[in-house]
Amino acid sequence: MDYKKIIPNHKLRLKILKSLSWIPDVFMLKVQYFIKFGRILNLQSPKRFTEKLQWYKLNYQKKLMTMCSDKFSVREYVASKGLSANLNQLYGVYESVEDIPFETLPKKYVIKTTNGSDTVLFCYNKVELNLNDVKYKLKDWLKRDLFSYSREWCYKNIKPKVIIEKLLEDKNNQFNGINDYKFICFNGKAEYIVLDVDRQIGHKRNFYDTNWNYIDVSSDRPNFKDCVPKPDNLDEMLKIANILCKDFPFVRVDLYSIDSKIIFGELTFYPWTGYVPFYPDSFDYLLGQKFKLPDEK
Repeated sequence: MDYKKIIPNHKLRLKILKSLSWIPDVFMLKVQYFIKFGRILNLQSPKRFTEKLQWYKLNYQKKLMTMCSDKFSVREYVASKGLSANLNQLYGVYESVEDIPFETLPKKYVIKTTNGSDTVLFCYNKVELNLNDVKYKLKDWLKRDLFSYSREWCYKNIKPKVIIEKLLEDKNNQFNGINDYKFICFNGKAEYIVLDVDRQIGHKRNFYDTNWNYIDVSSDRPNFKDCVPKPDNLDEMLKIANILCKDFPFVRVDLYSIDSKIIFGELTFYPWTGYVPFYPDSFDYLLGQKFKLPDEK
């Protein structure tokens, strides 16, 4: 079912989901999973990666996950692992949009909310910003309740704030923007790497193993040619990913590499909300085999 064609307005879809927040989590996840994939969600004996992520939402709820899902407090977690040097430069964090000193910010920056996904604005020249539009959008984002939309537990207790950081740019990149290296980690070890490129225009995605061998797998984004050489600092990125994933049965560690400097992006516990299809479908099972669900709930 192509729900986006039925309800094309994204904001309206979110309002509908929020109005259904009274529905029990288990039932809502089963309905959403069926709408996304056209198949029944198996929570009793999940085999697929996409199924286990739904189980993860319902059954593995640690306070540390909330801390690490918050775009600001995760910085403290990264620093506690001895990786302060890999944090992006912070310009400020604000509880109210009206407190943001737009006039004193640098010419370029990235602004996002601490409690959301895909709530990011890139400012390449603040003189060209329409501040009224920016403030309106930020206020709307701060009111969003990501938990009610897809029952992603780790976002439930995050206090929404606005965080502003240095805008990362890679002038030598063959693609538009910067390369986004996403390390798929199970039980304290990175197992696969997802490379996202052209995030703003023509978003594309490749899959690799940890030796940078290209894997013929695609998802909801098209592949691009296997034309990206193995990063010189891949071993260092893997080391950082392995440090940051140690405390969790599963987490995706996102990193950037610009001029050989590794910069932390974020930690994600339910990548793509657990609703992304894989082609071939067998990759969903392969990832599921790697994901060893914890005994404790």
